[in-house]
Amino acid sequence: MNFWWVNQNQTYRDEVQGGFLWSPKTNKNGARNQFYTNMTLVKKGDAVFSFSDTCIKAIGRILSEAETSPKPNFGNSGTYWLNEGWHVTVEFTELRNIIRPKELIGKIAPYLPIRYSPLQKNGDGLQCVYLTSVPLKIADIIIEAIGSEAKSILEKPITVLTNNEDAEIEIIEGRNDIGPTIKRQLVNSRRGQGVFKANVWLNENACRLTGESNPTLLVASHIKPWKDSTDKEKLDGCNGLLLSPHVDSLFDKGLISFKDNGDLLISDLLDRETLLRWGLGQVTNVGSFSSEQTQYLKYHREFVFDKAVKRLPGRVAGLADSCGM
Repeated sequence: MNFWWVNQNQTYRDEVQGGFLWSPKTNKNGARNQFYTNMTLVKKGDAVFSFSDTCIKAIGRILSEAETSPKPNFGNSGTYWLNEGWHVTVEFTELRNIIRPKELIGKIAPYLPIRYSPLQKNGDGLQCVYLTSVPLKIADIIIEAIGSEAKSILEKPITVLTNNEDAEIEIIEGRNDIGPTIKRQLVNSRRGQGVFKANVWLNENACRLTGESNPTLLVASHIKPWKDSTDKEKLDGCNGLLLSPHVDSLFDKGLISFKDNGDLLISDLLDRETLLRWGLGQVTNVGSFSSEQTQYLKYHREFVFDKAVKRLPGRVAGLADSCGM
């Protein structure tokens, strides 16, 4: 495997929790930038050291090669970056044994490359760096300093991204009204990969019902169903929630929904004992939603949740009725 160094001072939380790297393709003036071009050189199985606030805090394994992608919503970060760039899917593992490379600079300095170095000779970071190659000698020093934790991450087989083709994907791939970039992003979104999941992570950081925050255990679930969404809505992070798989199943089937203030709504079709067995019986409120999310939740309540409830006229769905409150 090849080793890479990514400087994530501005985007660490977004990219590590979201499981991706993103960079523009060029500088704002259109000039070539080697640190952005490096995104096109990574290969599946490569390793990347995540550097933020003077420390290496995580190690990632590359799961996909670079794809053209719209810029995720980084908030105030990256406002001067171009809106189209490179997206790479990464499986990050945050480290318990966080290290400061500056404390190892005596060992590292002799092997720092003359061009595109990840660090200055004194061990300080370089703000101009995004993604750069790490010489094997430096990678060995870093791995040794982190210890068995790093070796375990690097020896673990990488996750295989499956291509679960279905009828909707075939329809997307057959469309002539959209370009290849949007087409690829829509296909990846349908498969639970790509920029949609990354964008959801920028708005949500855990399952609202279970509290689970491990990215590998969560589903990026569309609030307004995929089949009813416009192309823009299918990729909009505000049209998504991070849910544990069993919660996603309930939400997708319209058996639960949420008020704008976060109150949990439960369909009269859902057995109360199921919620108790799944450890969800005591949940009443999951926290408020953004104004953008509430627009999608309104649709879910009216056309997904209510649709399930209307199969039983005369019954009222809601937490009070379902849980005896």
